[in-house]
Amino acid sequence: MDAAQQAPEKAVAEWLTREHPVPSQVWAEWASYGVALLPLGKRFAAVRMTVDVVHAAVDSDDLVKVAAVLDELLGGPVVFDRRVVGVTYYALIQWSSCLIWGHDEIAPCLGQGIYLGVPRLDRRKPPGTYWVVAPRYPGDLCTPEAVAALVEAGRRRLVQSAEL
Repeated sequence: MDAAQQAPEKAVAEWLTREHPVPSQVWAEWASYGVALLPLGKRFAAVRMTVDVVHAAVDSDDLVKVAAVLDELLGGPVVFDRRVVGVTYYALIQWSSCLIWGHDEIAPCLGQGIYLGVPRLDRRKPPGTYWVVAPRYPGDLCTPEAVAALVEAGRRRLVQSAEL
């Protein structure tokens, strides 16, 4: 990676670490484990989407295709995690969106009081927790409307397939 690529990535990493009350702890966790626990609800929140909802919404389970479609539809960062609650995608959105989020029954919005495992920016493929779509600049987030549309599309497809 050349210096031109490193500068924006370093700025994004610093933005992410500022979510934590002790940013140096994030750097240490990334160095040791490749993933750091960040508290949600200060700069961003996360919408937890099951693999079934996401794959139904994009009509594919091919991880490369899913990543491309999520990048196109959501336009912001998405984390993939298969460790905690099964196989899960987390779309990062503005923290205040949790206050009016209307899809908690199928894709809960996780905010204040919750910690999310956030991968180091160079973790962009399996195994473990990785960025499906990495943030491109400090403050880069998915729009809640785009995430809601994706969740609704996935829910509709799952209901339709259950009715067949």
